Amino acid sequence: MFKKIVVGLDGSEMSDRALHLACDLAQKYESEIYLVHTPQPQTVAFAMGAVAGYHAVTTMPSVDEVKAAADKIIATGKAIAEEHSRPIAQAHVQNGDPADNVVECAKSCGADLIVTGRRGLGTVSAFVQGSTTQRVNHLAECACLSVI
Repeated sequence: MFKKIVVGLDGSEMSDRALHLACDLAQKYESEIYLVHTPQPQTVAFAMGAVAGYHAVTTMPSVDEVKAAADKIIATGKAIAEEHSRPIAQAHVQNGDPADNVVECAKSCGADLIVTGRRGLGTVSAFVQGSTTQRVNHLAECACLSVI
């Protein structure tokens, strides 16, 4: 049923839960898993040890900090997949809009399913503009699963 599953990661507990669920589905359907991470200032701060619930960034992170945070988030994702004995087919780290990147990865790999956390590390503006998950659900050409 699901041969290719794309999982959006932002370093939040919800995105980790989404990956755990995707791995469970991948075991059942022998699916390939693709990870997508789009560095954002709040994800860099969180990955670098910011206190949960406090996502304010006072200065823009350096290129090295962005890379280190992205590497940490992808490494965590790979470790979760390894716990479930599921290899990661590919991991994508791209700049830009997170929803666009997730949907583009799904299109390019021919995914059957996109799995995201319902709430990630988004800011208050997400309440006004809409969340990444809502945008993925709107743009995707395959099934979407939001994990709480």
